[in-house]
Amino acid sequence: MGIESYFEQVSAFAREHQAWALPIMFALAFAESLAFISFIIPAWGALVAIGVALGQSGVNLVPVWIAASLGAACGDWLSYWIGRKLEHRVAHIWPLSRNPSLIPRGEAFVKKWGVLGIVIGRFSGPLRASVPLVAGIFEMPYWRFQAANFASAFLWAGVLLLFGDGLSKTLTMFSK
Repeated sequence: MGIESYFEQVSAFAREHQAWALPIMFALAFAESLAFISFIIPAWGALVAIGVALGQSGVNLVPVWIAASLGAACGDWLSYWIGRKLEHRVAHIWPLSRNPSLIPRGEAFVKKWGVLGIVIGRFSGPLRASVPLVAGIFEMPYWRFQAANFASAFLWAGVLLLFGDGLSKTLTMFSK
């Protein structure tokens, strides 16, 4: 199944079963932000597609935004926790074992940018999963990490959903 087909199926399901929109958004954002899983599930496109679908249906996006934000923050929190508990042993777990440069790149990024690196990393695919993991490995202070984690999660989810909502309005405008 191609990536476009995946996005279409998830978006269609959310449109047809709007009651499931909140748990779907939470789960997708969680998977997109969780170390190891985010390499397999490219959920950001599905989040935009769901933003398009829900924008066209007139559903209030605020609860969807909150669900996606909390899912993303929980995924990063778990990645941070895994980094704290497993430390450098995570480098031997797939897919990091096949991409040995991700941990040193993440370390250099976190050391250079600090808390702002958590926010910036949220918007970069390869960094999104490795930065929280590295922040845990190198023991970034817990509350400093969490503040940046939650703030960036709400910003990231809002950007993706508003982008999707804007696309839906543009598509509607051009279809008339």
